[in-house]
Amino acid sequence: MTDSQNNNEQYFTSDPKSNHHYYEIDYEIDEVKFKFKSDNGVFSKKQIDFGSNLLIESFLDDEKKVNGDLLDLGTGYGVVGVTIGKILGLKPDMVDVNNRSLELAKYNLENNNTLGNVFYSNIYSDISKVYDNILVNPPVRAGKKIVSEMLEKAYDYLKINGALYVVLQRKQGSPSAQKLMEVTFGNVEKIRQDHGYNVLKSVKYE
Repeated sequence: MTDSQNNNEQYFTSDPKSNHHYYEIDYEIDEVKFKFKSDNGVFSKKQIDFGSNLLIESFLDDEKKVNGDLLDLGTGYGVVGVTIGKILGLKPDMVDVNNRSLELAKYNLENNNTLGNVFYSNIYSDISKVYDNILVNPPVRAGKKIVSEMLEKAYDYLKINGALYVVLQRKQGSPSAQKLMEVTFGNVEKIRQDHGYNVLKSVKYE
């Protein structure tokens, strides 16, 4: 693999081969300040991506949310799990297929004095419990099949009255995701839209 190929390596690769180049990102939400460490070979390595920020804001602002067990599915370097875990006093499960991302997520939990469980899971392959909330900013470049599996199978990993929160760009599959969530859960709500991004929520009622 050439250096150019290394730099363009997909973030959903299990073991990135790109040379390490670390970044430090400052982030603040709800007047709480965070510092995140990122690296080559992970998603949105230089800044907190707009979609993740919108997902975090939307979840925190949702007055109907259940403050309980949370799964950060496809955690990357841990932005969603770390911020929500710290602000709400939760201990989220944070999973990914990218081992470099997992190491960074563990570091970022500790560095931000937050509790959580970080471990490998290929979508739900290593998940053995059910949750009150599943949050996901899907890896659209992995393809529609992967994204659909993340959303559809979430039903089986939610408690009754648990909710799936998803952020997607309209041009990258939000309309089809909305239809899939409606079919799977029998309900879907667009709780936020901003700059072409939609945050969708479905609740498991039975």
